[in-house]
Amino acid sequence: MADGPQIPDHLHKVAFADLAGWREDDHAAALESFLRLCGKPEVLDASPTFPRVAPGILEALCDEGKRSGRASADAARRFFETWFTPYRVDRKGFVTAYFEPELAASREKTLDYAVPLLKKPDGLEPVGVADRPRDWPAHLSHGRRVNGKLTEMPDRGAIMAGALDEENLELVWLADPVDAFYVHVQGSARLRLADGTVMRVGYAGKTGHPYTGIARLLVERGEGTPEDFTMSGTRAWLEAHPEERDALFRKNRSYIFFREVTEVGSEDGPVGAAGLALSAGRSLAVDPDHIPYGGLVFVGTDFDLPAAGGTFRRLMVADDTGSAIKGPARGDVFVGSGETAGAIAGEIRHPATFTLLVPNLALGSGTVVTD
Repeated sequence: MADGPQIPDHLHKVAFADLAGWREDDHAAALESFLRLCGKPEVLDASPTFPRVAPGILEALCDEGKRSGRASADAARRFFETWFTPYRVDRKGFVTAYFEPELAASREKTLDYAVPLLKKPDGLEPVGVADRPRDWPAHLSHGRRVNGKLTEMPDRGAIMAGALDEENLELVWLADPVDAFYVHVQGSARLRLADGTVMRVGYAGKTGHPYTGIARLLVERGEGTPEDFTMSGTRAWLEAHPEERDALFRKNRSYIFFREVTEVGSEDGPVGAAGLALSAGRSLAVDPDHIPYGGLVFVGTDFDLPAAGGTFRRLMVADDTGSAIKGPARGDVFVGSGETAGAIAGEIRHPATFTLLVPNLALGSGTVVTD
């Protein structure tokens, strides 16, 4: 291992036998989710985060995984146990969940549909370490280039007050400002239009201002406990206090822009940040500064998910992110689309353990790593 990669201090090697619930997982379903990466090798290669995986390693894993997938669930489990080594994240973990809302909408503004989702403005771009101007505020992840100069975007409050109205950025119109706010939180939506067609919208960019959870603000104000302000509890509070709604929304300065998603079918999941259609119950939004897109993560927690048939302990693919997802042991489980998925997602706020499955080939060894 001396010639292998530098493994971060917060990771330590464990055995598959140490993973509670590992053998009970549906490894065939996990493998099917993993094989989505095979058509998009740049997902793994582009990330500098450990474990960085070269295209040749992904190709070898995909070839062997496809052969294993044609056999049995036991063969799929043996594939993971043979070609990967588990590394436990030595941090307190926490998971929430998200879903794809299904809402009525209109491409045109009407009396009933008057709340817009906006397209990305021209010149909006992420600001990384390499291209960050010397005087750029550290808390701003995005900016807008105007006449060659990077400038700060207006935040949510300014946009609500009309800062971008003259640019005609309206992509589609919703009926309810609370629904629109939660589409921003979820990052995507399936929209039922008046003409009977379905439109999908997905993340296209953001203002770059920090995300602030309004549920946390309500707890800090003494309105209730964290258990009171799950997604459903927060929505109930907003509906009961319409006169305070917009002021609370403005506290979350982050603002999301959208695009129409046309590259996936209506039967597929929404497209995540890694460019893959999300897989319900198998896709995990992570902090890509700590877990690379395409990484395999075994999540162990104590919440019951009906689709999981009990306690949620399963192997997931890191293929999305979110403004509130920060740190090496923080995840957001994608649970599907529609009202039922929304009810499930709104109740999930649980401690969890995170274990990365690191490809043995990326460790500089063969198919099996031993102590």
